[in-house]
Amino acid sequence: MSNDTATAEAEGTAEAATPVPEPIPHGLGESLPPADARAKTEGTFPYAADLWAEGLLWAAVLRSPHPHARIVSIDTTHAREMPGVRAVITHEDVPGTPLHGRGGRADRPVFASDVVRHHGEPLAAVAADHPDTARMAAAAVIVEYEVLDPVTDPEHAFEAEPLHPDGNLIRHIPLRHGDPDAAGEIVVEGLYRIGRQDPAPIGAEAGLAVPRPDGGVELYLASTDPHGDRDIAAACYGLPPEQVKIVVTGVPGATADREDQGFQLPLGLLALKTGCPVKLTATREESFLGHTHRHPTLLRYRHHADAEGRIVKVEAQILLDAGAYADTSSDALAAAVAFACGPYVVPNAFIEGWAVRTNNPPSGHVRGEGAMQVCAAYEAQMDKVAKKLGLDPAEVRLRNVLATGDVLPTGQTVTCPAPVAELLQAVRDFPLPALPKDTPEDEWLLPGGPEGAGEPGAVRRGVGYGIGMVHMLGAEGADEVSTATVKVQDGVATVLCAAVETGQGFTTLARQIVQDTLGVDEVQVAPVDTDQPPAGPGCRGRHTWVSGGAVERAAKMVRTQLLQPLAHQFGMSTELLQIADGKITSYDGVLSTTVGEALDGKELWATAQCRPHPTEPLDEAGQGDAFVGMAFCAIRAVVDVDIEIGSVRVVELAVAQDVGRALNPAQLTARIEAGVTQGVGIALTENLRTPRGLIRHPDLTGYALPTALDAPDIRIVKLVEERDVVAPFGAKAVSAAPVVASPAAVASAVRAATGRPVNRLPIRPQAAVATGH
Repeated sequence: MSNDTATAEAEGTAEAATPVPEPIPHGLGESLPPADARAKTEGTFPYAADLWAEGLLWAAVLRSPHPHARIVSIDTTHAREMPGVRAVITHEDVPGTPLHGRGGRADRPVFASDVVRHHGEPLAAVAADHPDTARMAAAAVIVEYEVLDPVTDPEHAFEAEPLHPDGNLIRHIPLRHGDPDAAGEIVVEGLYRIGRQDPAPIGAEAGLAVPRPDGGVELYLASTDPHGDRDIAAACYGLPPEQVKIVVTGVPGATADREDQGFQLPLGLLALKTGCPVKLTATREESFLGHTHRHPTLLRYRHHADAEGRIVKVEAQILLDAGAYADTSSDALAAAVAFACGPYVVPNAFIEGWAVRTNNPPSGHVRGEGAMQVCAAYEAQMDKVAKKLGLDPAEVRLRNVLATGDVLPTGQTVTCPAPVAELLQAVRDFPLPALPKDTPEDEWLLPGGPEGAGEPGAVRRGVGYGIGMVHMLGAEGADEVSTATVKVQDGVATVLCAAVETGQGFTTLARQIVQDTLGVDEVQVAPVDTDQPPAGPGCRGRHTWVSGGAVERAAKMVRTQLLQPLAHQFGMSTELLQIADGKITSYDGVLSTTVGEALDGKELWATAQCRPHPTEPLDEAGQGDAFVGMAFCAIRAVVDVDIEIGSVRVVELAVAQDVGRALNPAQLTARIEAGVTQGVGIALTENLRTPRGLIRHPDLTGYALPTALDAPDIRIVKLVEERDVVAPFGAKAVSAAPVVASPAAVASAVRAATGRPVNRLPIRPQAAVATGH
């Protein structure tokens, strides 16, 4: 063999051994990794708590130690005289509208002035040259209180003295649908209580306010609704909106309205008063005291069914504890009442819903609000129907499930895909997990974990079901609109849209849309601030739908600009040209060029809006087309319960979900798994206790979040991709539906294991002890 031959063979071997790099995924339908994933995992991602400015002052907020008290006097003299203190402000220092609030209700003061209505309500704020000085000065503000008896039971709010000038009743919705005299052959009743869940963001609230030369102020915040926050701040500061700018810093995840305006608004006031940048990083205790929580709810249900298990009538009373202020309670109540019967065909429904003020901590938007609480109740009722008739719980549900074309109790026809039966059948038919072995080496499988007190002989396995439904976007006439701009220059595309990345993956989606539409690999998403047109809050899947739709429309307009000269040159329409893999080709193969060559140094840009079809408010009978679209999820839970001590281990959750279209499979899977895990916390551990209105243990030691050891095996057994024709890309929101369904499924499984009613969430150990123990 010659040397040349040997060399050639060696080179061939080397080439064969060289790994071929896998192509980087791009475009819709691919699992494109998040652009900020590396920075977040390496700890270099800039959060609000990392901000700094020259001449920085530090802020602290004084909060009420009482849930209800009359303010006799506030003396700031000692605080002002402390060395290093630059400003102390109270309600007297609010130059504009002193009230603010979300959901269109301005009922919450920046600082309490006459009355304290909840534990932790802001009373004063301090700016100083050191954070310890600021905290000591805040503590030095002397407040004389006349302590009042708090109203903490929402049922007592109807007869109690008004806690607010607007009264104690925030909203009442009486839903009337069908024949009030209808009756079934069997009747089951239940009383259910849902506890107070905290969003518990991993990163506590933080922000920086910087005064501007024009007399305005810039706020650097982890805001999820920058334009809404700007408008509230401008009104409170007595400034026009153009003089208040909000720059969104890195948001460390959000499952709710994570920003606490009880420190946002004082932050800007302090910057305006001192003329210096002012920073505030909330402690974990302040975070628990300041932001809103999930509505604690009391629910009374009566289901009528025929002998075959088909629901004839549902009667229910739903009472939401809004806490001290209205916030988004009206929206949460609308969802609770509208979905009170669940994803089932109910010809007759009579629901009474109320949201009332109390002296408990304020409630607000938390993922799946309203829908989650009623799901726990109506699924418990379905279990009772099955038990009374001696039927399989899954079969009873299958006989009643909604489908496209059915009518909700609100009178709205379900026009979107509603594959509820398909979802339920998928989880029902999925193989059950193996039973745990009764051996010492597998004791970690017992409820209670290693070294737990349980005994294998006391463990019972249960299987249960939960089917959840949520609405997407705003409801009842909310004007959902978003604006986006797409620019292309030098082969790089830039997206400008005020949709905040809260962990839902919008920035990744925006990149995928532009890659898919324009064939440009490098896509950048500009930082968000209020100089851009508004995009609305980041909740209920609205940025996937509305902001993603705006990005798509703008990208298509740029695509037309790119293709028109080529189409004109070859005498054809732009519809006969396609872009794929960075190349532009014609239908007949005559034209073939790259996107880069077609751009040839040109700068192209376009701005577009997306606005879904309008909705309407529910009328005086709870009727109306209130929702743009709906999404559904079915979950089967398998639990092991020690029936002697009441400990519960969630073994497995099998999930089937209606997703419309999987735009990023890896991201979608992660969102579903996160939602399911959040639901497990609601079912078993998370309960912010507030005896007599006082938050007990406002920290992550006293508030039990589920950890990695608590997370069960999550099996996503089916994703139904039946596109919603009115939604951009046909996709649906995926995060909220599993949060809604999983607590109900876990409770259903515990019922099956113990024979107990399990009518309260989170499930207390005594509720999981089987009868006779």
